[in-house]
Amino acid sequence: MDLVDPRIENYALAHTSPFAGLLAEAAGQTREEMPSPGMMTAVPEGRLLQALIKLSGARRVLEVGTFTGVGALLMAEALPDDGELITIERDEGHAAIARGHFADSPLGDRITLIEGDAREEIERVPPPLDLVYIDAWKPDYEHYYGAAVPLLSPRGVIVADNVLLSGSVLDAGDNDSARGIVAFNERVQADERVHNVLLTVGDGLMLAWRA
Repeated sequence: MDLVDPRIENYALAHTSPFAGLLAEAAGQTREEMPSPGMMTAVPEGRLLQALIKLSGARRVLEVGTFTGVGALLMAEALPDDGELITIERDEGHAAIARGHFADSPLGDRITLIEGDAREEIERVPPPLDLVYIDAWKPDYEHYYGAAVPLLSPRGVIVADNVLLSGSVLDAGDNDSARGIVAFNERVQADERVHNVLLTVGDGLMLAWRA
């Protein structure tokens, strides 16, 4: 299901700051060499994350799901010089690729990559966090969210990607990923600790922040 007319998506993309330099190289390599390049943070979502970091003055960011590191590089670019980005990746191959990109970047010293199961590792991340970006195993979104909310700073925001899952949230059926996303969306909507908005950007973004 096309959530937005592809012509409108292309128009929006043409009027969004493109990736450049090392970021463009990492994104290009991901598109050419990875079997599922759609897992990479796309330009509109990435630039929105940067805007949220800049506008909020965020200094500490957690990313759940590194993939090839494009999203982490994007967010690190928006952080101040003393900013810190922690990113968690379970897949050994993805983590190795991401480490290579971070090593090549002058911003690599802002990024700490943790290789492991995010369900366990997120519990070890010290607060406060100014932004948490969730883009990992969809059936576990509820767990990531539950662990992240207590870690938020007063100005902190959680951003979760793929919360429309190509429209499958309308009829999840026996699709485990869709069912996990539906459960996550409903949990956030019912959580009185936060305000939230579900945006029809890309494959859907859920933003939640302290009420």
